[in-house]
Amino acid sequence: MKQCGLSTPDPRHVEETGPDPRHVEETGPDPRHVEETGPDPPADVSIIVPLYNAEPWLDECLTSVFKQDFGGVLELSIYNDGSTDSSADIIQRWKPQLEERGIRVIVGGHEGQRPRGVGFAKNRAIGQSSGCYLCFLDSDDVMMPRRVRLQLEAAQRLPKSIIGCQVTRDPPNATQRYTRWINSLKPAQLLTQVFTSHGPTVIMPTWFCSREWFCYVGQFVEDGQGTPEDLLFFYDHLRKGGGVHRVEEELVLYRYHERAATHSVSEETIWRNRVRFLEERVLERWSSFTIWNAGKQGRKLYRSLSPRNRDKVVAFCDVDANKISKGFYTFEESEKRPKPRIPVLHFTEAKPPFIICVKLDLTGGGFEDNLRSLNLTEGEDYYHFS
Repeated sequence: MKQCGLSTPDPRHVEETGPDPRHVEETGPDPRHVEETGPDPPADVSIIVPLYNAEPWLDECLTSVFKQDFGGVLELSIYNDGSTDSSADIIQRWKPQLEERGIRVIVGGHEGQRPRGVGFAKNRAIGQSSGCYLCFLDSDDVMMPRRVRLQLEAAQRLPKSIIGCQVTRDPPNATQRYTRWINSLKPAQLLTQVFTSHGPTVIMPTWFCSREWFCYVGQFVEDGQGTPEDLLFFYDHLRKGGGVHRVEEELVLYRYHERAATHSVSEETIWRNRVRFLEERVLERWSSFTIWNAGKQGRKLYRSLSPRNRDKVVAFCDVDANKISKGFYTFEESEKRPKPRIPVLHFTEAKPPFIICVKLDLTGGGFEDNLRSLNLTEGEDYYHFS
């Protein structure tokens, strides 16, 4: 198996995560034939599934793996992060069916009292796999039959990119604004809108990339529950010059439910990481800028900036007459004397570049019309943050 720098299991705990070494001779290949047959060659694609208590959805997830129309060598690598439901039994029931279909199945896991987290489980699933390409799949989601084939074609053309796809949301009325954003971003916006509260511009359950590129970027953070491991990996991917591409088909059924791991990550944790990445990637190269939104979100961004970047803010802008009539925003928490007073202007009087703290798709098109009226270029004259 190709480890790509991932740690190997402690041999003292092999009984938890793999076969007992005392029985390898009984269950492994006959050593008299190893030189003749050799190990299996690497799979073309490994489907990476971190697993924790997925009993309600796992049958449908594995059915979608079984139905892939990809004609190459496909491998399913599952890491069970201490599930306490019947997930392990479901996997064992599916294993012979998948193998008969020609899909290799590798199952690892531990029986600890607590899950080690999604980042840990993903890393272990990757470490035990062999595929030249990695296709990420959450155990509560479903792939369309052509997913692996179409995303592999894109990944072969774009070896330094994370390949995503459009999604179908289940239930259909869940997170409608977010789903529209996922599916409708233009190619250039996959790189310019990476600072918004929505997170990665191609969502983690749709990721597909080469193993070589994954290993170059590095493994997922393993800090456990509450860590946005996908967001942090995505930022590292961009730092190292990675691209982002979306296949323009709905290839994943993306489920929303209260038990989803994403709910364990606090908004404040994501906010802090977004601000730091915005400062690193954009604000460091700007000498001055305007924050679009003199309300709560705009003021919060201002207060969250480093002192150096706060000093670059020349104005807030808005359309709200009450906010504009106040004339200034005073940074009361500042230790400077006199305390900084930032002008509040109408958006038509403000100067770019802008950091926009107005949520998209919420004003009936009013904000979008105002922005278009200025004839600005996204990624040069402004970036979205909210």
